Amino acid sequence: MIESYRFGEIVVLGKTYRRDLKIIKGRVYPDWWRKEGHLLQPEDLEDIWVARPEILVVGTGASGVMRVDPRTVEKAEELGIAFEAYPTNKAVHRFNKLFEEGRDVAAAFHLTC
Repeated sequence: MIESYRFGEIVVLGKTYRRDLKIIKGRVYPDWWRKEGHLLQPEDLEDIWVARPEILVVGTGASGVMRVDPRTVEKAEELGIAFEAYPTNKAVHRFNKLFEEGRDVAAAFHLTC
């Protein structure tokens, strides 16, 4: 599904995106903004919580600068969603692997930092 990623740019199904995005149920949600840019909080993922995927893969940026609020992990656990966070390059590879396996996986990718 994801064809490539490099700092500030991701290509999904032939379309190039240059802003952070989420993927839910195989659909891209571009221009994702967080309440606080480099801190991922539970309220930043409301649409993912509603979708209740089996797994959520988070890309924390090229250098892993985006931090994950512990409440975000707790919320995923409460909902029975496995939570995985990696620097974005590794997160893209992990997402693709799970997607190819037919798993119900959602993603939230920070493309820079």
